[in-house]
Amino acid sequence: MTPSRDRAPPAEGGEGPGADALEFGRWLFAQDCAFVIGIASLDQLPPGGLPEVAFAGRSNVGKSSLLNALTGRRALARTSNTPGRTQQINFFNLGGRLMLADLPGYGFVRAPKHRVRDWTRLIDAYLRDRPSLRRLCLLIDARHGLKAADRAMMEMLDVAAVSYQIILTKSDKVKEPELQDRLGVLRETVAGYTAAHPEVLITSAADHCGLAELRADLAALVAPA
Repeated sequence: MTPSRDRAPPAEGGEGPGADALEFGRWLFAQDCAFVIGIASLDQLPPGGLPEVAFAGRSNVGKSSLLNALTGRRALARTSNTPGRTQQINFFNLGGRLMLADLPGYGFVRAPKHRVRDWTRLIDAYLRDRPSLRRLCLLIDARHGLKAADRAMMEMLDVAAVSYQIILTKSDKVKEPELQDRLGVLRETVAGYTAAHPEVLITSAADHCGLAELRADLAALVAPA
């Protein structure tokens, strides 16, 4: 069955989150979300007491837009058309229940090579040395699909044994047949990576496609109060 564009497709053979999970996700992401710190080195990391979810992807994939849409804020994370705008790991505390981490974009960026090298080292060290990190959302632009830089990140995550989930962004900018082709390729690809979550979610910050399902998935990582 072809998934509808107004909700993310469930995992193959699954039914997607239930009503209670969707409601808890809605409630959690409606809580106050406050900027904690932006770090450029591991010695600046905030305490890891809360379960943590990180967001990563190629430069300009829509990380900041997705974070803003998930939390219902217009300017929680700064958006830009200039690749490489996020130059540090930015942390946000969601209602005292979940920490969100916005990682620098990888791939093509308008920044000096030494800065890009520093960001890459920071991300690698963070992934390897953050016990509170429960999941990484790896964002893939639905218009372009999987690129070499994405595969390199997936290999890095497999080596670091970090659980991650592919999130297709900007689905509103792609026609349905092309979107389904992208989805099929990604589902086949993630099957070959040990740390990859089997479910690929389709989202759009513009029309809110898949946001309720993503909120529910991430809220499931939070321990009961």
